[in-house]
Amino acid sequence: MNKSPEATASITDLSIPLERDVFLRILIRELSGTLQDVVGLEEASGFISVVGQNMGRQIGKDYKAALRVSNLTREQVADVLVDLKRRINGEFYIIEQTDEKIVLGNHACPFAEKVSDRPVMCMMTSNVFGSIAADNLGYAKVELQETIAMGAAGCRVVVYLKPTLEAEESQGREYFKGEDEG
Repeated sequence: MNKSPEATASITDLSIPLERDVFLRILIRELSGTLQDVVGLEEASGFISVVGQNMGRQIGKDYKAALRVSNLTREQVADVLVDLKRRINGEFYIIEQTDEKIVLGNHACPFAEKVSDRPVMCMMTSNVFGSIAADNLGYAKVELQETIAMGAAGCRVVVYLKPTLEAEESQGREYFKGEDEG
């Protein structure tokens, strides 16, 4: 019987595409997929939203502490949303910013290919963005207009900062300062 080169190599020398980042992205993909399959997309989104809001609050606190401010301005909120995604390998950028909304685009999902067909994973973005914006500015409504998870080439996310007519007519999730659940 012939042994392949891999059979004689040490296990630790094998070329297996597995490290902490890939493992955690697979874990989140499988957890979200199981939730979607067992309880449905809407209920799974609710579960993920609780995690996302808690993460958003913690991330927001970290940025405020680092900036030594008690509240972020609208401009700082926009910069924080872009920066936090950059730090986790997303490629978010600001398309438009007014007193009423922040429109963001994205070329690369932090979950990379693991987000494919897992729109529930986008609730992390919605809830982290919504929590940070609402906790600092009082209100947010996040609309995920386009997502890589649903097959788009990139993402388009609108964070409404005031309950305007445009915000009311949008399909999104609302967040309020100090809100415990979404």
